[in-house]
Amino acid sequence: MLSGSFLNIKNLAAWLFTVLLCCTIVSAGAQSFAIDSNRRSMTIPFKVVRNMLIIKVKINEQGPFNFILDTGVGLMLITDPKLVDSIQIKNTRTIKISGLGEAEAFEALVTPPIDVDISGIRSVGVSAAVLKKDYFNLSGFVGSQIHGLLGYEFFSNLVVGVNFSDSTITVTQPKYFKIPRRSNKVPITIEDKKPYMESNIVFPDGKKVLNKLIIDLGAGHPLSLENLIQKSGLPPKYIAANLGVALNGPITGYISRMNEVEVGKYKVKGVLTSFPDIDYAKRLFSIKRDGNIGIGLLKRFNLIFDYSNSALYIKPNETYREPFEHDMTGMEYYSGGPELSHLFISRVEPGSPADIAGLEKDDEIVSINFKPVSKMSIEEVDNFFKSRSERSLLIDIFHDKKYDRVIITLKRRI
Repeated sequence: MLSGSFLNIKNLAAWLFTVLLCCTIVSAGAQSFAIDSNRRSMTIPFKVVRNMLIIKVKINEQGPFNFILDTGVGLMLITDPKLVDSIQIKNTRTIKISGLGEAEAFEALVTPPIDVDISGIRSVGVSAAVLKKDYFNLSGFVGSQIHGLLGYEFFSNLVVGVNFSDSTITVTQPKYFKIPRRSNKVPITIEDKKPYMESNIVFPDGKKVLNKLIIDLGAGHPLSLENLIQKSGLPPKYIAANLGVALNGPITGYISRMNEVEVGKYKVKGVLTSFPDIDYAKRLFSIKRDGNIGIGLLKRFNLIFDYSNSALYIKPNETYREPFEHDMTGMEYYSGGPELSHLFISRVEPGSPADIAGLEKDDEIVSINFKPVSKMSIEEVDNFFKSRSERSLLIDIFHDKKYDRVIITLKRRI
């Protein structure tokens, strides 16, 4: 798992589900959501944890469960296989899903239509894919239980406003929607159940290139350019990183910065950008595209998705001008153990501050500056590790069956 920002841990695999399940789901009718009774709109709360937008969902009158709202997914996906029993799903079917490359096939269940309720917003004919194994460990990444992903069906027939300023989602019937004053309209297309936009991007050498991007609320990074290495190589300055997890293991790549990214009429500066390795980029295009724009950038705007009219409305919020910062330790970590209260290192980049301090894979981080990790959210840990270059932190770790204490000096690596 990546520390600091969640870099597409599921979308590279979710595409495979979308392609296969479009051909296999029993229900032939449209799958969507509708507002209860004659109400014009409904407002629901959400929280953002490690750049994941999480909402409460009830399924078959059970729950609530934690789902990630994700415009990059074309089908409802249940990542916690234990949910099948708790929500009493019957008459499921099993399908096999190929991984990347020569990997073995994986199995998932396809449900009949289920009853999904989100604070009075109810599903209409929505089915789901249920992983037979939690391949992605989203709960370990977020630091609390995550049960699945909700995508296209939630957005298809409703106007969905995402207000990051007050952490609310406003869902409106399209016939009652009025365009907010001073909002900027960004034209979008809906292809393969995902929203796309075009964006001019200024590279470090000053070259401006028009790119087609998925608008992906489920991707934690600010920006990913998936075929850049193949086309023109990497920018002059970059760092190596794991960019996420596909069905058969980590996705390797690099992180750099773009001088400027155009979002509607706005030009966002110094955007952190990820670059998957060539092999992954070549194999995963269902629609020809150049990459995706994730929540790391999108959350700087308040957003309104209007799929029926091929529009995204944006308005900068109070975080618009904040600088983009990446982890300054060079290590990746995840939550585990009872109640996800322990923090374990999954990877250490050679030559990074964490490596210089002697930290290793499978070490447990016990406290930071004398504050126990068990009393911190994983986001608090992230904030420590990207707080300020040259800052020194005192880290207590459990290593090789004994406790140790090290000092790590943060360094801005990109």
